[in-house]
Amino acid sequence: MFRKRRRDSDSVTSEQVEETGTTSEDDAGVAEADLDAGVTAGGEPDLTPAEEASGLSSRPDGPWDATEVSDGDPERFDLGGLQLAIPDGAQVQLDVTPDNMVLPTVFLGEGAVQISAFAAPRRTGIWAEVRTEIAESLREAGGEVVEQPGPFGVELHGQVPVQLPDGSIALQPARFVGVDGPRWFLRGLFTGEGADQNAAGALEEAFRGTVVVRGSDAMAPRDPLPVTVPQEILEAAGAPEEEPPGIEPFQRGPEITEVR
Repeated sequence: MFRKRRRDSDSVTSEQVEETGTTSEDDAGVAEADLDAGVTAGGEPDLTPAEEASGLSSRPDGPWDATEVSDGDPERFDLGGLQLAIPDGAQVQLDVTPDNMVLPTVFLGEGAVQISAFAAPRRTGIWAEVRTEIAESLREAGGEVVEQPGPFGVELHGQVPVQLPDGSIALQPARFVGVDGPRWFLRGLFTGEGADQNAAGALEEAFRGTVVVRGSDAMAPRDPLPVTVPQEILEAAGAPEEEPPGIEPFQRGPEITEVR
């Protein structure tokens, strides 16, 4: 899926939080919570002494750095800074923010995970800090959030404000996951069935199978890694048109299905 999108002026500002995400086609949109901030690894399981000292996440089964994969690995959906492992039957939506940040979301069944990558220091993580800022922003926006252990370490489980078609606000379950890699930070926002650890297996595997292509360019911590829309998708979608102000920022647009 590919389309331009704008933020609703009534939403939480981008200085507070980057995009959250939707759970299903019926969701009109999510009131934004500050993900532009970040969250350093803490309480992560099975850390080596070097990883524990550095603050990086333990990643024995992924997500992966580009230096950790080989030509024999399964084919992934190449978006430049991110290479996505797409489960069978899943759909990928690519949304473009006003500042041209591309945010991919994998939809499978009644769940979804939005995946985004950022630059980070070489030997220290940023997830703990980001986690605190996300929690504060969600609470300020009227949401609820608590820290919970999970398969990727410490997660945020909460209720995110969602704008319904009639303009009213409801609370939607969501999980925020963070992984601190070498010079990068990967964030996952799980919604719908993905917010339930007992029902999110395939979406978690999609997140775990992600490859981050950090590159060698100098970048400030928290700068988004460049994620590009494949040319064939741009050609299939046509030139994206500007949307009028006030359009729901997380309404799903035209879709592309990755079939394996």
